[in-house]
Amino acid sequence: MKVTVAKALGTCFGVQDAIDLAMDDSFRDKLTIIGQLVHNPQTTERLRQNGVRMVNSIADPIETPYVMITAHGAPESLRHRAESMGYKVFDATCPLVLQVHKAVARFVREGYHPTVIGQADHVEVKGISGDLKEFTIIRDETEIDKLIGRKKIGIVSQTTQPIDKVLRLVNLIRASFPDADVQFKDTVCKPTKDRQVAVRDLAREVDLMLVIGGHNSSNTKKLKLVCDELGVQAYHIERASEIRPDMFNGLQHVGITAGTSTPYEVIEEVYNTIINLPGVDLSACSGLPEPKENLH
Repeated sequence: MKVTVAKALGTCFGVQDAIDLAMDDSFRDKLTIIGQLVHNPQTTERLRQNGVRMVNSIADPIETPYVMITAHGAPESLRHRAESMGYKVFDATCPLVLQVHKAVARFVREGYHPTVIGQADHVEVKGISGDLKEFTIIRDETEIDKLIGRKKIGIVSQTTQPIDKVLRLVNLIRASFPDADVQFKDTVCKPTKDRQVAVRDLAREVDLMLVIGGHNSSNTKKLKLVCDELGVQAYHIERASEIRPDMFNGLQHVGITAGTSTPYEVIEEVYNTIINLPGVDLSACSGLPEPKENLH
């Protein structure tokens, strides 16, 4: 059996910067993160071991002088509330998420109705829309009618949405409301696009794809969705211990990809577990890229 790792996978620069900031020794036992810094259980455990505390919301009891906004971002009102409560706020929001906030603010200033393509219950989308007086969130084609009557529509996307889906929905909105002024800002982040392109290319060559990442990671779920849409069998796993030898019975070629919040060492453990299975042809395996190459 041959094993190939996708050309782009794993932790992106925005996630890595957030982790590095929170893991700084000066924060030990002094920092509380509001929410999950990133959607990955191994990273969450590392943070806890380093003395970092976590709460679900600013309303929960916080006993540290510092609080941190996660890589997914938050409404500006959350920052103001935390500061008014006496906490020093550190912002780990990914720069590419901040670009979405800025694009929405520009649409509002110019009189466009802000519209977000994404998941209404996702923390990133809540952060984008949290301070808006009015807005619309579109998950799929069935929700386009929410925009009936809007004359000026400004569209952005949750950064981890599949770009093909986003473009399809934008075109449907334009076709559904031909008299409206529809403006679109592409805010799907480049690391997400790179990983989606890489998994699409690899999925066409393999019998099975392993997609590594937190079970609550949106971008990891989207990578599996790409495989599903191509009709390629795929398993979404969080760690190597979920691998069973019978997953690979009769297979000739297995692919590996990982979401943007998946640490290198988790990918490495999965890869090493697979290549040590009986019947794996090591000479035909792609090997792992160096960790720094995973951060593009």
